[in-house]
Amino acid sequence: MESTSLTELADTHLAKARAAASGRSAHTIHGGHDHVLRQTVVALVHERRLDDHESPGDATLQVLVGAVRLGTETETWEGKAGDLLAIPPRRHDLTALSDAVVLLTVVIGSRP
Repeated sequence: MESTSLTELADTHLAKARAAASGRSAHTIHGGHDHVLRQTVVALVHERRLDDHESPGDATLQVLVGAVRLGTETETWEGKAGDLLAIPPRRHDLTALSDAVVLLTVVIGSRP
């Protein structure tokens, strides 16, 4: 069994996001295109965002560091470290309300 420190990954990717012109860094830690479940650490510098995009299917965001706002055309939800947000099944965006790191968990499909 593999063990991954989310704390270390959060620190590493937040440092990378702070150094990047885009103000973000991401790394898939589990799964991928041929897996049922994918988990990705995403770091965003304060006020950076992931622009409006389609819902990936069943998905959640666990806020590891900082605070974020998840929004759709009609609703918004805020989360801080320790919170778990269900991603709505429609177009949405994500904005860092402070330097932030989230764990994105996506169910890609079902096993055959």
